[in-house]
Amino acid sequence: MEIEKIVTGMLDENCYVLKKNDSCLVVDPGDDYAKIKDVVGDSKVLGVLLTHSHFDHIGALRNFLTKRSVKIFKKSSTEEKEYTIGDFTFQVIYTPGHSKDSISFYFDEDKCMFVGDFIFRESIGRCDLPGGNEKEMKDSLEKIKKYPSDITLYTGHDEVTTLAYELEHNSYLR
Repeated sequence: MEIEKIVTGMLDENCYVLKKNDSCLVVDPGDDYAKIKDVVGDSKVLGVLLTHSHFDHIGALRNFLTKRSVKIFKKSSTEEKEYTIGDFTFQVIYTPGHSKDSISFYFDEDKCMFVGDFIFRESIGRCDLPGGNEKEMKDSLEKIKKYPSDITLYTGHDEVTTLAYELEHNSYLR
């Protein structure tokens, strides 16, 4: 799977386009549809994966909602289980704490997880915003420790990291 990061908006949100063959998935479509469309190119968009519904992560979502063939994966309409869409297989993991609707998407075959604002390099998402909850964040952090440490974590802002690095350097995960 090819993964391209697009930084969008005034909060420098990370949108990701995941490509396999002639199709793709878009993770957290920020607020710059033109940039996203350029990266998508001729690939067929099969789905949009939303790690949570904060404005900086969903600004361009409306551009995908008009396409009937695009499936939207978000907490309110998605169960915590494995999904296959086209050539993509991923697991939905509920990871509340930063927001009530925070979910992560784990691609076992590619050893990667899209975590939105749940985890950052050496930090975690804020819990003091509406819908945030420290106890839920602690529970989500415990849940994530059970995944293979060699996976790459694609964050909603800033740098990509690995679970191994976070287990060693992130004080919230110790």
